[in-house]
Amino acid sequence: MTEIKRLVLDVLKPHHPSIIDLAKKLSVVEGVSGVNCSLQEVDQETESIKITIEGNNVDCDIVEEVISESGAVIHSVDSVSAGKKLVEEVETPQDR
Repeated sequence: MTEIKRLVLDVLKPHHPSIIDLAKKLSVVEGVSGVNCSLQEVDQETESIKITIEGNNVDCDIVEEVISESGAVIHSVDSVSAGKKLVEEVETPQDR
């Protein structure tokens, strides 16, 4: 089975738990070596956040479970990196 190395998610969550607490919960998932949570937008009841998760073998099902148990929902999977190593995106003329 191919290993997931990086996962970038657009998540909608309530104000509590904080992004600090959510990042801590995600960082202890087996196979995860690092988590970045960035606040994108805030409204009266919710926060939109971007979550980037990296590791040797990120279990997407467990990540989704942790997010769901926190009262949040995944709006979209914005990027996935899989395989033996991380491959960074390369800018092409079409990207300009």
